Amino acid sequence: MKSDIEIAQGATLRPIGEIAAGLGLSEAEYSPYGHDKAKISLSVLDRLADRPDGRLVLCTAINPTAAGEGKTTTNVGLSMALNRLGHRAITTLREPSLGPSFGMKGGAAGGGHAQVVPMDDINLHFTGDFHAITSAHNLLAALLDNSLHQGNPLGINPKRVTWPRVLDMNDRALRNVVIGLGKVGDGVVRESGFEITVASEIMAALCLATGLEDLKERFGRIVVAQTYDRRPVTAADLGAPGAMALLMKDAVRPNLVQTLENTPAIIHGGPFANIAHGNNSILATRTALKLADYVVTEAGFGADLGAEKFFDIVCPAGGLTPSAVVLVATVRALKLNGGRDRKELAEEDLDALGRGVVNLEQHLENLALFGVPAVVALNRFPTDTDAELDLVRRRCAELGVDVELSEVFTRGGEGGESLARKVVELCEQDSTFTPLYGPQDGVLEKIERIATRIYRADGVDLTGPARTQLAQLEAQGHGALPVCMAKTQYSFSDDPALLGAPRGFRITVRELVVNAGAGFVVALTGDIMRMPGLPKVPAAVGMDIAGDGTITGLS
Repeated sequence: MKSDIEIAQGATLRPIGEIAAGLGLSEAEYSPYGHDKAKISLSVLDRLADRPDGRLVLCTAINPTAAGEGKTTTNVGLSMALNRLGHRAITTLREPSLGPSFGMKGGAAGGGHAQVVPMDDINLHFTGDFHAITSAHNLLAALLDNSLHQGNPLGINPKRVTWPRVLDMNDRALRNVVIGLGKVGDGVVRESGFEITVASEIMAALCLATGLEDLKERFGRIVVAQTYDRRPVTAADLGAPGAMALLMKDAVRPNLVQTLENTPAIIHGGPFANIAHGNNSILATRTALKLADYVVTEAGFGADLGAEKFFDIVCPAGGLTPSAVVLVATVRALKLNGGRDRKELAEEDLDALGRGVVNLEQHLENLALFGVPAVVALNRFPTDTDAELDLVRRRCAELGVDVELSEVFTRGGEGGESLARKVVELCEQDSTFTPLYGPQDGVLEKIERIATRIYRADGVDLTGPARTQLAQLEAQGHGALPVCMAKTQYSFSDDPALLGAPRGFRITVRELVVNAGAGFVVALTGDIMRMPGLPKVPAAVGMDIAGDGTITGLS
C-alpha cells in the first residue's frame, strides 16, 4: 500500500469554490487560500442562525498506545461513509502542530484512504493560524516586559510573572531561560521560559470563543503576572487586547478543506488534550452544524482527557449537545494494554486481549455517565483473528454497546458504511447529555469528581503550592470555572506506565493555573510538561522535498 503522502498526492481534489458552493456558501462568505483551502466568514453563523443544527457525533478513543488506534482516520472515514449513504456530513478537526509533526507522533490529517487534504499543507503551515496565535501570545509577552523596563508603572513583581513565550516546535532547551541579559537597555533580567504554541491560552481562548469580540474580551481577562501586593495583572491592564485581536483577525475564521473523497472538512484550532482542552474550535463546530446533517468532531487522546473536556468544557461553553459517541480501538492496542510485547502484537493472544480490554470497558462506562449513546469502532488489521474480534464484541455487549469493524484506512468511506449506519441509528435515540459537574461545584470538587469517577483514583492530593493557589483563585472569584486536567495521555492514572484500568492509586495535583481568558482552571498532575522535547530520532530527519516539489517522509 502507498504511504499517506503518496495517497494524498494522488488525490483528485475539487476546487475549494465547488466545496463551498456545495455547502450553500456564497462567494462573499469564504476567502480562498489558493485552489484547495479557504477561510469561512463568521457572518455565516448570523445568516443561518434560525436554521436547525445537524447531529453532533464525537469521535474519541481508548488511551493511546504505541500500536496506534486511528482516531482521526476513523473520524474522516466516518464522515465520508455518511456522505456515501446519502447524508450531508462534515468532519471537523484540529490543526496539527509542527511539534509532533517533526517529532514522534506525526501529522493529524488521518491516514491511508481516510485523509483530509492537502495533507502536506495541513500538517505544515496551513493558513498561518498557528503563526498568528504565536505572534499574539508573544506580543503580550513583549508588552509585559516592556512595561517592566519602562519604570514598571503597574507594580509588577518580576518574580511573579506567569506569562511565558511560545513556539510551535518541540524544543526542550527553551523550557527554562533567562531573559534581559546584556546592557541596561536590554530589559529586566528575570527567569522565564517557552511553552509549545498549542499550550498557549491564546489557543484555548480561540477555540472557546464565539466570535472576534468575544475573543478580544477573553484576551483582556488573561492574567499574566501579580503585583508586589499580590493583585493580578491582566492583558487589559497592559493595553494589549486590541492589537492581539488584530493579529487574530484572519485566524479566528475556520478553515475549509476536503477529504480524499471530497467530503467537506472544517479544520480550526489545535489545543493538545493532555495539556489543554483538546478540541477544535466552537466556531468551526457551530458553523458545521448549520451546514450539515451530521458533524463528526474529534477529541484528543483518550476519552479520559479529550472526551471529558469536550463534555465538561466545550459543550457548556458552546451550547452544544452531542447525539452519539464513537469510541475507537484496535485489537493490537488492547493486547498491548494487556501486557503483550509490542513486537508480538500480530500473534493471537486471547489472554492479553482479555486483560487489556478493561481499558475499553472503563472508557465505555465513563461515557455512559454523560448520557450519550455510544458505539465502538474497531479498526481492523489483517492479523486480527475471529476469536479476538468475538472476544471484544462479547465484552462490549455485556455493557450494552455494539462493535462495528472499520476498514476506512484501506477502503476509504466504503469501509466505514456499517459504522455510519450504526451512528445514524444512535443519533435517532434520545440523548440525555449531562456534564459531570456544574459551575456550582468548587474547583477541588470538580477535580475529585473527574479523578474518582473517570480515572477511578482513590482520591486527590494537592501539594502545598497547589493548596495555596486553590485558596487564591477562589478568593479572586475563579471558583466557578471548569477544570482542565493536565495529565499523561497514556494511562487513566498520572503514571504513564500504568496501562489497562489501574486501581489503588491517587492523583497528585502539583499546580493550579487560572486561564481566565480561556475560561478554565488548569490542574497539572504528574510530570506533564507544556513544552515537549524531540525523540532520539525525530521524524524530521526522514523528511525531504525534491526540486520538483515532491515531498517525502511526511505522515
